[in-house]
Amino acid sequence: MDYLDYVQMTRGQKIAYKIKSFFTGIPGAIVNLFKAIGLFFKSIFIFIGRGFKNYGTRFVNGDIGTKLSYVIMGAGSMMHRQIGKGLLFLAAEVAYFYFMATFGITYITKIYSTNVVIDGYDNQIFNGVIGSEAPRYEVDPLGLGGKKMINVDTVDDSNRILLFFVLTVLVSIAFFAVYIANTKSAYSSYEIIKSGKKPMGTIEELKMFLDERFHVTLLVIPVVLLLLFTVLPILFTICIAFTNYDIDHQPPGNLYWWVGFENFADVFYSNPMKSETFGKILVWTLVWAVFATFTNYIFGIILALMINKKEIKFKAFWRTMFVITAAVPQFVTLLIMRLLLGESTGLNVLWGTQFPFLTDVTWARVTVIIVNMWVGIPYTMLISSGLLMNIPEDLYESARIDGANAVQQFTKITFPYIFFVTTPYLITTFVGNINNFNVIYFLTGGGPSPASYYKAGQTDLLVTWLYKLTVNTSDFNLAAVIGIFVFIFCAAGSLITFNMSKSSKNEEEFS
Repeated sequence: MDYLDYVQMTRGQKIAYKIKSFFTGIPGAIVNLFKAIGLFFKSIFIFIGRGFKNYGTRFVNGDIGTKLSYVIMGAGSMMHRQIGKGLLFLAAEVAYFYFMATFGITYITKIYSTNVVIDGYDNQIFNGVIGSEAPRYEVDPLGLGGKKMINVDTVDDSNRILLFFVLTVLVSIAFFAVYIANTKSAYSSYEIIKSGKKPMGTIEELKMFLDERFHVTLLVIPVVLLLLFTVLPILFTICIAFTNYDIDHQPPGNLYWWVGFENFADVFYSNPMKSETFGKILVWTLVWAVFATFTNYIFGIILALMINKKEIKFKAFWRTMFVITAAVPQFVTLLIMRLLLGESTGLNVLWGTQFPFLTDVTWARVTVIIVNMWVGIPYTMLISSGLLMNIPEDLYESARIDGANAVQQFTKITFPYIFFVTTPYLITTFVGNINNFNVIYFLTGGGPSPASYYKAGQTDLLVTWLYKLTVNTSDFNLAAVIGIFVFIFCAAGSLITFNMSKSSKNEEEFS
């Protein structure tokens, strides 16, 4: 559509056109996302291929010291008169092989144990048990059908094995990076010597990490902590999604084993109760996220506009009052609201009524949205107040001279500017509301809980259902599948939405 055609539209037509453009642009944005993912993996394969090529080239063109460094780390550096550096590489190699011999190999060999017989359990043979020996049972001697576990001392802990296996993999990846750096260093120092120069000494190289490479030094600790406290738990959770780790398989008493994509099939289609629960909770999660995000956003902007009007007195007082609302810990506010809205407490007792604020599904869903507005609007109000002060008054003056009324000034100047600046905030708020644990858990506890739902309630979000599955019922495998889905959905949705927004396409528009 040409710009002139757009300008000649009525206000309603423009709104309809923008809505239509947004939804028609989603398929293209999804295609672009998959293209970006494809290009990412393509670049990884190219990087790996180039790495293998350079690895072979260094071996073929390097001297004897370079070739030795492929087997004995640090040999090339020491032969090229970089003794300290070579000793550091050699120490890394010795430490890694000692780690593998005394720790890592144990958990690698136990990550997939085969032909494990569980006596008294239908004489089945289980392949893929995470542990060297599964627990053995004997039939209850009284003939009541019960089973008694024996020889517990020989049972491994599947959790420990899986966790330390993932840790071993991460350590191995880190060692491989150091190994490649060792071959590069050996070949680089050989090239320097061949050109008639002297390679840099170990002390000089270490000093560089306090000068021009100081950024690398600063990143070492954060990267290590990121690997231990973020990457390691994520990989462990992904692995759990492919096991049968639930209430019936609690290590060390009961080991769990690999089941492939069985849990994913249960959630999405094969288990009617689980898949129906997942579908209904997913729909409610999206409905909740839309209402919780845009009610707070729109009403927060309106509140900021009202407070910032010239005719309003005591602006600082009104802002302070709303800041106090936001300053009260959220869980305290929610617990008080739960007390006020209870069926036999608070307002119902005061009024002598029986309004099912938290017990009827429709009432409960409306209630959590309204209460969320109470705790969320002040944040948007504060952000919008700051942005309103940054809009040049000249724009409003020019608009008034051209005959624009208050509504036109808002739709043409105020809201476009606020929306442009706050688009990233809006996206993060939407994702945050998908994972908004506090409002649901402390207000309704996920209830009401019908029998047709699998261990969930009708106001549960995916995140609160995940919490119940882990803490209340120990369905860790199902919870891991839901966690993976939420991560992928939020990450993909955030990227698609942001890349479709003006904040991404026209970064300089309001600069």
